[in-house]
Amino acid sequence: MATPNEKLAASLEVLKDLQAQHGNVLKSGELSRTHRERLKKNGFLKDIILGWLIVTRPQDKPNESTFWYTSFWDFCRRYCHERFGSDWCFSSEQSLLLHAESGFIPKQVIIWSPKGSGNNTVLPFDTSLYDLKKALPPKEDIAAKDGLSLLTVEAALINVPEAFFRNYPAEAQIVLSGLKNTNPLLSRLLDGGHVSAAGRIAGALRRMERGDEADAIIRKMKAADYDIREKDPFADVEHVASLPIGISALAARVNNAWDKHRQTIIDLFPKEPGLPTDRQAYLAKVDDIYVNDAYHSLSIEGYSVTEELIEQVRQGSFDPLGNPEHKKDIDALAARGYWQAFQAVRASIEKIIAGEPPGLVVSKEHDSWYEELFRPSVTAGILKAGALAGYRNHPVYLRGSRHTPPRVEAISDGMAALFHRLQHEESAAVRAVLGHWLLGYIHPYPDGNGRMARFLMNTMLASGGYPWTIIDLEHRAAYMTSLEAASVEGSIASFAELIADRLAWSGELPKKAHLSS
Repeated sequence: MATPNEKLAASLEVLKDLQAQHGNVLKSGELSRTHRERLKKNGFLKDIILGWLIVTRPQDKPNESTFWYTSFWDFCRRYCHERFGSDWCFSSEQSLLLHAESGFIPKQVIIWSPKGSGNNTVLPFDTSLYDLKKALPPKEDIAAKDGLSLLTVEAALINVPEAFFRNYPAEAQIVLSGLKNTNPLLSRLLDGGHVSAAGRIAGALRRMERGDEADAIIRKMKAADYDIREKDPFADVEHVASLPIGISALAARVNNAWDKHRQTIIDLFPKEPGLPTDRQAYLAKVDDIYVNDAYHSLSIEGYSVTEELIEQVRQGSFDPLGNPEHKKDIDALAARGYWQAFQAVRASIEKIIAGEPPGLVVSKEHDSWYEELFRPSVTAGILKAGALAGYRNHPVYLRGSRHTPPRVEAISDGMAALFHRLQHEESAAVRAVLGHWLLGYIHPYPDGNGRMARFLMNTMLASGGYPWTIIDLEHRAAYMTSLEAASVEGSIASFAELIADRLAWSGELPKKAHLSS
């Protein structure tokens, strides 16, 4: 007779096969009741809505939202396909947000379908999906992106209401900047007689310093005998960026955010002390303030059932909370890696306070910080050597956050834009605050993004003569909340205020004994 462990292992075998076919979102009917209930009881499955399940992890808390956010778009894709077949697409607003590589999970997503019923499906963690009964546009106006059905950029810009430009100005600017050529858009405006859309698109382009294209739209529409009136949809928007034409969505987002937020940071931050005249005294303070505060990474990978896991369950050796002795080894190696990385960052600071360009130093040397952070774990065999490669090659997610880091394909453009801004920014405070937030926003690494962001912040603070700044555990909740506000709500003020506050606190810390490995 099979043991409980063997029965669970058998259920996990079934789950593994289903994951390979469908990912982390499953229909209840795809598993037998026995397998379904056993996997739910042991924390490997959780109900989303009636008839739908999501793969979870036994070690996660009951109110853990991460695995819902990681699977949100997969659920939308699979659920809509099951209900509507191929007769659906996201609304014009949601399509533009996704084209703009918007990284947040919306509270409500709207889809169009001629089979829609006007039903709002309530989903976990205060999210929902509303299916609007609406005829779909021609097939040429619908495109697939990451398996999702969207309106094309041109079709979405024509259909989106004017309020979108006020509610999501950054995304509107990012999408428009991605249009290398506005002729395909103009052709659709002319053929469809979209007078109102043409007027607001022309007004938006003019605000973005693309006046020639705005003039062409007005002229061509009038030539076709349309009574067009230009209107600026950004009239109530304080900051409108002039972004390079054809720039990638993530690079455009970095540039837009930088221009929008820099003055807020300058206004909130204390005056720059300037490069220290006694460089050795400054470095001594860096040594004195060293605290082994390598936080656990904010990112986790989507949970996959592996052969190794199944065998551990079968043998009764699986511990969802982790082996305490093994965890001690991992913590010790992480501490050693943090120490080694700290020394590499200190060496970069030494160059910066000697007058070398801070953005250039960090651009060249940040990869060596990352190597030192994880080299002890690779040497010990806990991580594979590929962990030292650098930028990630798979999706990552932030625990409890509605922000979803950009796709792997976008990372290089985003990081290039970030380092370009670091190298051309005059204010050390701006470099520190936006450098930290945007590195975390891009989340380029498979692990250690928080530590790397704080290292970047402190090298940039050093470039202005500010002291090394610690984000202490007591302020961790405020730290996470302010990062979420910047990434999801587009507000940098609370994060800048927190950094400025912790900077003052760190500068008053008593001298500490120098810690080593």
